[in-house]
Amino acid sequence: METVEIFTDGACSGNPGPGGWGAFLRMGEHTRELSGGEPQTTNNRMELTAVIEALSALKRPCRVILTTDSKYVCDGVMKGWARSWQKNNWIKSDKKPALNPDLWEKLLALLDMHDVELRWVKGHAGHPENELCDRLAVAQRDMQR
Repeated sequence: METVEIFTDGACSGNPGPGGWGAFLRMGEHTRELSGGEPQTTNNRMELTAVIEALSALKRPCRVILTTDSKYVCDGVMKGWARSWQKNNWIKSDKKPALNPDLWEKLLALLDMHDVELRWVKGHAGHPENELCDRLAVAQRDMQR
């Protein structure tokens, strides 16, 4: 199984408001940048979309080391919250609806296809690939205005 490094970030002006996402993929010496945006969205939706789009770009199952500055994404996956919400028909333990079930469904399906190790990194702290993804996301966000 090939190993791919993925870095992602999302950006939003207002919450909701115009948003963008960016992703950087690296496998050996090969790299790829991906980005996109939406005119009316939230930061968490852009964070999830970045991860979904990056994983969707893989042509076959891979070992993935995925680095993000999103606690929402990391905690939702690593603490098992998203799987629990899914089992409970997208209702959280506090009996409130889980947000973004459409995106979580897509992400959980992709996580089943790949061997993904999630890593959290502090945003805006000088991490080169995170800073690149931030620039991609901000550029897309600004194009949505």
